[in-house]
Amino acid sequence: MESYFAIGFIGALIALAFAQSRRVAVMSCSEGNERMQKIASAIRDGANAYLKQQYSTVARIFVVVFFVLLAMAFGTGGSMLSRFTPFAFLSGGIFSMLAGYIGMKISTQANSRTANAASENLNRGLRVAFASGSVMGFTVVGLGMLDISVWFFLLRFVFGIADPLELGNIMVMNGMGASFMALFARVGGGIYTKAADVGADLVGKVEVGIPEDDPRNPATIADNVGDNVGDVAGMGADLYESYVGSILATFALGPLAGYGYQGMLLPVALAVTGILCSVLGTFLVKTEENTDQKALLSSLRKGTYSAAVLAALLAAPLTWFLLGNMGVYVSILCGLLGGTLIGYFTEYYTSDTYKPTQELSASSQSGTGPLIIGGISLGLKSTMSSILIVAAAVIISFISAGGYQSYNQGLYGIGIAAVGMLSTLGITLATDAYGPVADNAGGIAEMSGLPEEVRERTDALDSLGNTTAATGKGFAIGSASLTALALLVSYVSIADAKLAAAGKAAMNLSLTNPGVLVGLFIGAMLTFVFASYTMSAVQTSAQHIVAEVRRQFKEIQGIMEGTADPDYATCVSICTKGALHEMIVPALLAVIVPIVTGLLLGCEGVVGLLGGVSVTGFAMAVFMSNAGGAWDNAKKYIEKGNFGGKGSESHKAAVVGDTVGDPFKDTSGPSLNILIKLCSTISIVFSGLIVAANLTNFFM
Repeated sequence: MESYFAIGFIGALIALAFAQSRRVAVMSCSEGNERMQKIASAIRDGANAYLKQQYSTVARIFVVVFFVLLAMAFGTGGSMLSRFTPFAFLSGGIFSMLAGYIGMKISTQANSRTANAASENLNRGLRVAFASGSVMGFTVVGLGMLDISVWFFLLRFVFGIADPLELGNIMVMNGMGASFMALFARVGGGIYTKAADVGADLVGKVEVGIPEDDPRNPATIADNVGDNVGDVAGMGADLYESYVGSILATFALGPLAGYGYQGMLLPVALAVTGILCSVLGTFLVKTEENTDQKALLSSLRKGTYSAAVLAALLAAPLTWFLLGNMGVYVSILCGLLGGTLIGYFTEYYTSDTYKPTQELSASSQSGTGPLIIGGISLGLKSTMSSILIVAAAVIISFISAGGYQSYNQGLYGIGIAAVGMLSTLGITLATDAYGPVADNAGGIAEMSGLPEEVRERTDALDSLGNTTAATGKGFAIGSASLTALALLVSYVSIADAKLAAAGKAAMNLSLTNPGVLVGLFIGAMLTFVFASYTMSAVQTSAQHIVAEVRRQFKEIQGIMEGTADPDYATCVSICTKGALHEMIVPALLAVIVPIVTGLLLGCEGVVGLLGGVSVTGFAMAVFMSNAGGAWDNAKKYIEKGNFGGKGSESHKAAVVGDTVGDPFKDTSGPSLNILIKLCSTISIVFSGLIVAANLTNFFM
C-alpha cells in the first residue's frame, strides 16, 4: 500500500508541467510598447527588491534562529517525532516561500502582457491574466504534493518509520514551517500593498483629484508593486499552507480512525484527482467582448464548478477502493459543496452584480459615514452564511463518516472534508491570482496612456478579480476552520499520550475547567490583538506614504503639469522598510502566546486557546474580507457612472470606504486563517515542553 503514495509525485509532475506550459504561453505574448515595458520593469524591480529583503530578513532573524532552537530543544531527544521537527519546519517554510516567489515572478511578467492583450479585446486580456493565475495555482498544488511525497518516502523508506500513526504525527510538523513563512509573507506583503494603496488613494484621488494609477502620483509604482508582493506572493504562501495543512492534518487522523495507510493515501489521491480536474476546468474559462460582470463571473464559474463536479464524481470510486466506506465519500462531498457555497455567498456579498454591494454604493450619496457603517454591517452579516455552511459541513461529515460508531472516524470525516474543499485549489487559486495581474494591467494602461477602452476592459477584469480574490480567501478561511479542528484533535491525542508517558492523568476538557475557560478567552483576545497590530501597521506605514506624496506634490515643481517625474523610488523604499519592521510583532504573537499559555495553564489551557482563536478568528476573517471586498467593488460600481461617477461626492466617500477596507481584506482578514493553524502546529510541536512544565494539574 505504501508504494501507492508515488501518485503524489505523479500529481506534482502534472501540476508543475501544466504551470510551466501556462508560463510559456504568457511569455510568448507581447509586452507592448516601450513605455509599457519600462513601467513593468520598474514594478518588477520593486517587487524583486522587496521579496529579496523580506526573505533575507525572515531567513536570518527567524527561520535560522527558530531552526536552531528547535534543533537544540528536540534534536537530542529520543522521540522520532522530535528528531525530525527542525527539518520538517525548514522544508515547509522553503516550499511555502518558493510558491509565493514563483507566483510573483510570473505576475510581474504578465501585467504588461495583459494590458497589451486587453488592447485587442476583453477575452484576450482575460486569457493572459488567467494563464498567469494558473501558473500560481498549479505551482502551489504541485509544490505541495512534491513536499508531502518527498517527506513521506524519506520517513517511510529511508528512516524506516513503519507505524502510520507516528509517521502521520511527524508529517504534521511540516505544516508549522509552511504556516510560519506564510504568516510573514501575508502580513508583510499585506502591510506593503495597503500602505501604498491607502497613501496613493488618499492624496492622489481624494486630495489632488487625479485618476487611480495616474503616473503623476509618486506612490503609484509602490501601489503596483504591492499588488504583487501582497496579493500574489503573500497569497501564494498562504494558500500553499492551507492546502498542505489540510492534507497533513488528515494524514494524522487516518491512523487514529483505524484506516492505517489507506486513510493517509485517500487525501493524497483526492488531491491528485483535483489537480487533473482543475487542469480540465481551465480550458472552459473564456468570454465574449461585449459582456458584463455577471457574464465574466459565469465564465470563471464554468471552470471552477466543472472541476468541482468532476472531482466529486471521481472521488466516489477512490473512496470505495481505498476505504470501502462511502460515508467518507459523503464527507468529501460536504467539503466540495461547502467550498462552492462559501464561494457563492462571498460573491453575493462582494460583487456589484448583487444587491448588497449596490446598496452599499447607494449609501455613499449620504456621505462617508453611512458608507462605512453599511460596509461594517454587510461584513458582519456575511459571517452568518459562512459559519452555518462550515457548521453543517462539520456535523454532516462527522455523522456520515461514522462518528456515532467511532469518534475518531467521525473526526477523519471532518479532516477529509477540508481536503475536499481544497482539492480543486489549482483552478480556484488561478481565478484568485489573476486579479492582481488585471489590477496591474490597468495601472500600466493608465500610466502608458493607452486608449480609454483598454482601461475599461482592465477595470472590468480588476473588479471581477476583487470578487474572485474574496472567494479565494473564503476557501482558505473555510478550510482553515475544518483543518484547525483536525489539528486540535491531533494536539489532544499527542498531549494525552505524553501525559500518560509521564505518569499524569489525561486532560480534563470540561468547559467548567478554569484552564480551558481562560484559554478560550485568551484565544479570542489573540484574534483581536493580532488584527489590531496588523491594522495599526498599515496605518503607520500609510501615514509615512501620505506625508511623502504630499511633500513631492508640494516641492517637485511640474508634477501636475507632467513636465517633471515624481520620485517613485522613495515611496517604494518607505513601503519596504515599513512592512519589514511592522510584520515582526504580529508574527511573534502567533508563536509566543500558545507556548506561554501552555506553560501557565497547562495542556487544557492550550486546548481552550485553540478553540477560542479558531472560532473568533474564523468569524473575524470572514467579516473583514467581505466588508473590504464590498467597499472596493462599491467604489468601482460608482466609477462605472453610477451615483455621479468618478469625481463626485459619492465617489470620494467610496474612496475613503475602500481605504478603510484595504487592510481589512488584504492584510488582517486573510492573515487570520494562518494564525489559526500556526497556533495549532506550534502547540503540537511544543506539547512535550508544556507537559514537562507540570503545571497542568493546577486546575484539576
